[in-house]
Amino acid sequence: MARGEEAFRADEALPLAFEALANRVGDLAKRLTAAAPGEFTEPVWSQAARNRDFVVHHYDRLDTHALWNTVATAFPQLHAVVLAHLARRAHLARRS
Repeated sequence: MARGEEAFRADEALPLAFEALANRVGDLAKRLTAAAPGEFTEPVWSQAARNRDFVVHHYDRLDTHALWNTVATAFPQLHAVVLAHLARRAHLARRS
């Protein structure tokens, strides 16, 4: 992402890498919400799972601009949510 959208569009491998990343992130979101549905309640988890399903099942209809927006916008949001969960768990562990 640091190289920007222009580099993303210029390098044929990057959209494929982003598709693979969307697949893995969405799969992990599905696993986490299934394992602890009460803990992973933020909308970003279901959004990641739905995005994964679209990428996997409708790869022929992917819009590279939308894929870029997902990675540039939604992934950092998900990263912030993950960090908040980790901080919460660390805080609870210290209190125990």
